[in-house]
Amino acid sequence: MNTAAAPVRFDWHYAWDILPQLGSALLVTLAATVLGMLIAVVLGLALAVWRRSPIRALSLPAALLIEFVRSTPLLVQMYFLFYALPLTGASLSPLATGVLALGLHYASYCAEVYRAGLESVPRGQSEAARALNMSAWRTLTRIVLPQALPPVVPALGNYLIAMLKDTPMLSAITVVELLQQSKMTGAATFRYTEPLTLVGLIFLALSLVAARAVAGLERRLATRGNRAAVSSPTIPGAQA
Repeated sequence: MNTAAAPVRFDWHYAWDILPQLGSALLVTLAATVLGMLIAVVLGLALAVWRRSPIRALSLPAALLIEFVRSTPLLVQMYFLFYALPLTGASLSPLATGVLALGLHYASYCAEVYRAGLESVPRGQSEAARALNMSAWRTLTRIVLPQALPPVVPALGNYLIAMLKDTPMLSAITVVELLQQSKMTGAATFRYTEPLTLVGLIFLALSLVAARAVAGLERRLATRGNRAAVSSPTIPGAQA
């Protein structure tokens, strides 16, 4: 008696039929990634600046928050926000809670990337700016950040791709994102090969597109920086 299992065949017609269902879930995945990354890059920069501040009331809480978030799993943070926030009276949807968790988690990593970029700028730049009576804010935005940001773009791009691949964790707090939708579709039809294969291909395509976009942005910033270096005079004492 032949007990060999029948070979699994990929049904392209079925795969085409379930694409609209996966497409609606893809929008949720993309929204969570984009909004979460916006929180991460903005909050991460703020945390990096606060951590480098000479004021301990700013630097100490920022350092503690960064180390705490980096030392705990993202899934635990999602569960905590999902179940603990309502106890404080804050009512957020599951998607908003997931976006907040992704943003906070990756903000701590982006903060360390920003800090490395900020510390790579020679101190003479800031000292020369202060000697010219430039305010701290103007020194940061006009002198330090334009030099610190371009080198950290590749690392930020890596975190963007990592966040995209972490969005399936949102299903733990009832968000129907791309992977969860594929599992639901497979459970309804008892066919998992097609939806899971499509999800893998979609994530691969999105990751490649994101990597190419980050590389293009890196080249553009490098070109703009080279033009600015040629056309702009050097601040006196900048190389000190």
